[in-house]
Amino acid sequence: MQILEAASPERHVAWAGAAAVALTAPTLLAFNLSPSSTFLNQAAALFGWGVWLTLLGMALTGPRAAWSTGRPGLSGLLGLSGWSGLSGLAALQGALALLGAAALAAAPLTQLPWSLALSHAGLIAAAMLAVQVAAASQHHGLAQPVCRAFCIGLVVAGVASSVVGVVQVFAPQWADGSWIARTYIPGRAVGNLRQPNHLSSLLLWATLAALWLGEARVLRRGAGFALALAFVFVVVLSGSRTGAVSMALLAGWGVLDRRLSRATRGALLLAPVIYAVFWFGLSTWGQLTHEVFGGEKRFSGQGDISSSRFGIWANTLSLIRLHPWLGVGFGEFNFAWTLTPFPGRPVAFFDHTHNLILQLAVELGLPLAASVLGLLGWALTAAWRGAIAARDDADPAQAPLRRAAFMMVLLILVHSLLEYPLWYAYFLLPAAFAFGLCLGVSPAPNDTRDPSEPRDPRDVPARGVTSIAGTRPLVLASLLLVFGGAASVFDYLPVVAIFSPGPGAAPLAERIAEGRRSVFFAHHAHYAAATTPQGEPDPLTPFRSASHYLLDARLMQAWAEALYAAGDVDRARYVAQRLREFGREQSADFFAPCAAVPEAPGATSGTAPALSFQCQAPTRAFRFDDFR
Repeated sequence: MQILEAASPERHVAWAGAAAVALTAPTLLAFNLSPSSTFLNQAAALFGWGVWLTLLGMALTGPRAAWSTGRPGLSGLLGLSGWSGLSGLAALQGALALLGAAALAAAPLTQLPWSLALSHAGLIAAAMLAVQVAAASQHHGLAQPVCRAFCIGLVVAGVASSVVGVVQVFAPQWADGSWIARTYIPGRAVGNLRQPNHLSSLLLWATLAALWLGEARVLRRGAGFALALAFVFVVVLSGSRTGAVSMALLAGWGVLDRRLSRATRGALLLAPVIYAVFWFGLSTWGQLTHEVFGGEKRFSGQGDISSSRFGIWANTLSLIRLHPWLGVGFGEFNFAWTLTPFPGRPVAFFDHTHNLILQLAVELGLPLAASVLGLLGWALTAAWRGAIAARDDADPAQAPLRRAAFMMVLLILVHSLLEYPLWYAYFLLPAAFAFGLCLGVSPAPNDTRDPSEPRDPRDVPARGVTSIAGTRPLVLASLLLVFGGAASVFDYLPVVAIFSPGPGAAPLAERIAEGRRSVFFAHHAHYAAATTPQGEPDPLTPFRSASHYLLDARLMQAWAEALYAAGDVDRARYVAQRLREFGREQSADFFAPCAAVPEAPGATSGTAPALSFQCQAPTRAFRFDDFR
């Protein structure tokens, strides 16, 4: 069955512009407001993606978007109709649905604050929407212009972030902290997202996008190669080891995909060589000019090559052995890990395992994690099969599109084995969209009838083609995402007033009370109440929420003191002992009394001073569950 002509050239321009804003604005925004250094970036991503998905959804519901087939539109759109087994699209959406349900269930079952549960569930719902709109664009024959807009947006974001990275390394005095973030690692590019690995992953996506645009003849191949070279250069400037490993993935694509043009295959095969040339060139530049090239130290082999990942992974495996069936609860890794004895633990306060598989296993438990990972594996396999099965002679546009989208998904999954980029909206939504492009079912290309021709209801529609009615919920959901992104900013402002009060601000107690009414950010207000006591009727109340966000040294010390003041001495001792394992300098004064060792019994010089509670071990055993 033929699907209608996608859109006018003017609409294609609008799509490209909206995609560029949705992808560039979150990654280019350097300004932030306490207490979160990434919230505004994530809000920009939600708002921008909501606008772009709305535009795409409106195209799908337009008068020439698709024929009504008589088949239930929603089931076809979900990839549930016309299949003898579970489709990749349904598997991916099923995995995301399980995660969303786990996030919501964590509030009543594990006492995760509702503000955190709703935030997690909202991001997962947004990802499901991005997947569905991308898949629907495939169903309706719009994948080519949609992917073109998506890749143009990635290239614009890559160019903008590359400029920021070059300034941070070669002209750091230009970084003002508001328009261009200051790098906290001398000689390394961190972008305005302030993380080298995040900059690297963004630029790797932009590299793939530039090469695909060259293959699709949107750009001249030479221009695409030049952009890819620039992006790889800034990946080297970031000093990201994940970026270095990913060069092998690019080369692997060049080896395996014989249907790419010879020039593009050559560029991919040379990616590791180009990376090495840039590396040695920058090393030589640093030696000759006595400037700092931060990547040299990063790969020097000095210190902990894993940046504490080996330690946190070992601790995570121990937690999985202790809680194999139900896990520690969605979003509860930091809470459980911090309150479980690990004398040799990494000294940083980790809120994530830095590995997607371990994160799911420790928080969800092995049975549910296996279900989610099994569905994700099924979807990834379906995406792979779709990429290698796409034939250039059947549909010349589909083959390179699906393979480029699959590579984008694969790159971010590799990053997710070492970091947690998918916990940020500005990575989660593009990854979900690319995955949807991989899994959407293309219309049959062999029916050339005019769309205005009356349809015979006995005709069997192309697999995956849906009715107009089936796509209208996508428009409504996209508009809700626009509203949610904007509303979240207003919901965040009362919390900002707690930590950065403006002129004429209300007293702290009033600002905290206002912040506690926030839907998505109340846990920040509870943190402020816990660490700056305001005469609470029950001083332990704010800890019941704040401790589930991020247990750090300041909060743990305040919690131990509050427990002791409430007469819960053993729990106070336990929290203090867990804090002591981190060996933080800011806790030195708290543990200073422990240096005074009491005299041995029978000594004649007087009575030994009693040890403070933080210097003593609890008299009973606790588990992290005892502090919920």
